[in-house]
Amino acid sequence: MTADEEPFIAPKAAAPAPDTALKVAAPAPDTALKVAAPAGTPHISAAPGDFAPLVLMPGDPRRARRIAETFLDDARLVTDVRGILGYTGSHRGVPMSVLASGMGIPSVSIYATELFRHYGVRRIVRVGTAGALTASVAVRDVVIASAAHTDSSVSRLLVDGVTLSLAPSYRALRAAVDAADAVEREASDGVAVHIGPVFSSDHFYLDRPAVLDALERRGTLAVEMEAAGLYAVAAAEGGEALAVLTVSDHVRTGEALSAADRETGFDRAVRIAAAALRADG
Repeated sequence: MTADEEPFIAPKAAAPAPDTALKVAAPAPDTALKVAAPAGTPHISAAPGDFAPLVLMPGDPRRARRIAETFLDDARLVTDVRGILGYTGSHRGVPMSVLASGMGIPSVSIYATELFRHYGVRRIVRVGTAGALTASVAVRDVVIASAAHTDSSVSRLLVDGVTLSLAPSYRALRAAVDAADAVEREASDGVAVHIGPVFSSDHFYLDRPAVLDALERRGTLAVEMEAAGLYAVAAAEGGEALAVLTVSDHVRTGEALSAADRETGFDRAVRIAAAALRADG
C-alpha cells in the first residue's frame, strides 16, 4: 500500500428492515404450512374448512339463499364473491353447504373444481331447472339426470382423443331414486319424478329443432346447461356429483313457470338432493 492510498475497511452489513428480517427468518415447517394456506380462491372467499364435504349447488344465488334459510340449520354466509352466495349449516344433523354456480358449463366447472380441489368437498348435487323435451315429462316434475349428453367440448377435454360418457355418482343416484320413491308416496300433488338422461347445452337459445327431435327419440328427458360440466369435473377431481332438476318449462308446449314459482317450486328437488348428499352406502 502506498502512502497516498486509504487503508481498506470492509463495510459493515446493513441491518435488514424489520419486515425484511421477518421474511428471512424461516418459520417452523408446520407454521409455514399454515401461513401458506390460501384465504380463498379467485372465485370463492371462504376460508379452508368453511365448506362442509356435502354441497347443494343451485344456479341462482337467490335459490342458494333460500335453501340456506329454509333447509339448513344455523346457516352462515361463507362467501359472496361476484354475488355468488355460499352458506354452511346442517341438514338433519349432517353438516351441509350450499353454493350457487351461476349459469352454464364454464361457470359450474369453476365452482365445482374449486370446491373439490381446494375445500375438500366430497359430493356435490346440483339442484337446478330444466326444460322438458317429451310429453311424458310435465312442468313442475323432477328429473334425476342419470347421464348428461352435451354439445360442449367438456366431454373431450379430459382425455386426449376420447369423448367421455358423463354420468353421476352411483351412490348419490341410488339414494336420490330411493328418496324420490319415498317423496312420491307421501305426496298427492301429481308431480312425478323421472330418471333418465338430459342434454346440457352451451346455447340457451338453441334454435335447432332437428337436434332436439333426435335427442328426444333417443330417450333424452330434458334440456339444461350445467350437468355435463359438473359430471366432468367430478370425474377429473375424484369427487361425486348428481343433478336433480325441477322442470321449469316445456320445450314443446311453451308452458313455463313464473319467476316466483321457480323460487318456490323446487322444494321437492331439494329434499331429494339432500337425501342423495347424505347417502353413505
